[in-house]
Amino acid sequence: MTAIIIVGFALLGLAVGSFLNLCIDRLPQHKSIVSPRSHCDGCQRSLSTADLVPLLSYIWLRGRCRYCGARIPLRIAIVELASGAIFAALAWYYFQNDNFDAELAFSLVFAALFIVIFVIDLEQGLVLNNVVLFGLSLAFVFSFFQTGFEDFWPRLGPGIALSALLGGAVGFAIMLLPYLISRGGMGAGDVKLAGLIGVVVGFPQVVAALLVGIVIGGIVAVFLLLARLRGRKEAVPFGPFLAVGAMVTLVWGAQIIEWYRTTLTNLG
Repeated sequence: MTAIIIVGFALLGLAVGSFLNLCIDRLPQHKSIVSPRSHCDGCQRSLSTADLVPLLSYIWLRGRCRYCGARIPLRIAIVELASGAIFAALAWYYFQNDNFDAELAFSLVFAALFIVIFVIDLEQGLVLNNVVLFGLSLAFVFSFFQTGFEDFWPRLGPGIALSALLGGAVGFAIMLLPYLISRGGMGAGDVKLAGLIGVVVGFPQVVAALLVGIVIGGIVAVFLLLARLRGRKEAVPFGPFLAVGAMVTLVWGAQIIEWYRTTLTNLG
């Protein structure tokens, strides 16, 4: 039964990944994600259902348009495959931990959102305001139903988690300082993204999310410099690393905070 559920979520992830590719292609160009229907950028011909089967169509067509032979970006297959793998992994994790409920839905929705942010920033160097605002709206709606933060903070008024509000403020403040100091070395989009991450994961998990992103980003930046794949004055998009930190913290945030507390206690 578990295997069937995981396969089902993997297939769902593949389908969602196809839609995420559409968002990644159109949102930076301020185009509608509703219409027109998917088409080849080379010949502009509308794609049939057979051309749009997630991952399988790419493999069957060998990465080329059926009609004009134009090459289909490899990113299309990678995003679909990654989405399928992430959805399957999240389903397995929450199923094993008897948390197969709204918490899984929360993680799936924001994993998809962070995939879009990751790829757009990696390709375009942009963290789009409309994506951040959409994420903030979703996060505040979900905060009415989240139950994992009461150990740290009570809820406010009609049910908005204080953790979400405080997390957003802390995330924004943490990234605002280096943004002001760097004078353009860091994009304003990264600051907004940090605020979004704070609202999504709450406080104190936002600290763990940003720390994970900073550490991964630092390691990758050093590697790129040593491998001479980037010059010292060439910017490295930071949004993808923050997105990875957010996704890691979505799942293991409580464990990371507990490990940190235990470590501090033992050192003390």
